[in-house]
Amino acid sequence: MRYLPGILAMAAIVVASNILVQYLYGQWLTLGAFTYPLAFLVTDLTNRLQGARAARLVVVSGFVVGVICSLIGSQIMGEFGPLVSFRVALASGLAFLTAQLTDVSIFNRLRARGGWWKAPLVSTLIGSSLDTVVFFTVAFAAQLAFLEPANDVSWANEVLPLLGMGPAVPLWVSLALADWCVKITLAVVALVPFRAIIWRLSPKVA
Repeated sequence: MRYLPGILAMAAIVVASNILVQYLYGQWLTLGAFTYPLAFLVTDLTNRLQGARAARLVVVSGFVVGVICSLIGSQIMGEFGPLVSFRVALASGLAFLTAQLTDVSIFNRLRARGGWWKAPLVSTLIGSSLDTVVFFTVAFAAQLAFLEPANDVSWANEVLPLLGMGPAVPLWVSLALADWCVKITLAVVALVPFRAIIWRLSPKVA
């Protein structure tokens, strides 16, 4: 029962992100890009307050919820087919597990080194970067079309200027870069609630 708050928070973030990812925000992002990074905050808080084992349990619970969301999404037909394709589901699950478990491991190694901010910041920066690379590559890279031959991702591989102003790259690279920038920004912003919650629940933390 003591793990329940973390599990419920992670489940809420995963469900909300799976819904909000259907709504565009500007040209390069979806609304889900602003909620999903909060999963790293939940993981780090759980790790700091209850340890790595509890954090891994919370991560696995989020993964299970994500799989359920993907299964539901795969049965809902949108304008261009199922809302969640096999590649997107695979990319989402693989990225989530890889990034979150990496976050737990790095946080655990750094928790006693340096200031209070070092473990959450470094672990989230690395985990977020890994998450972005794994998800967008597996979901949209033309080189991995064999994962789901029937899924046409040619739209994501249209060559355009990076974020509309840089060198010519596949569209999914611009989407990945925009997503990564949001994750990195929120990783820094999340230090504020992380410190406040840790101070509130564990006042002796340095």
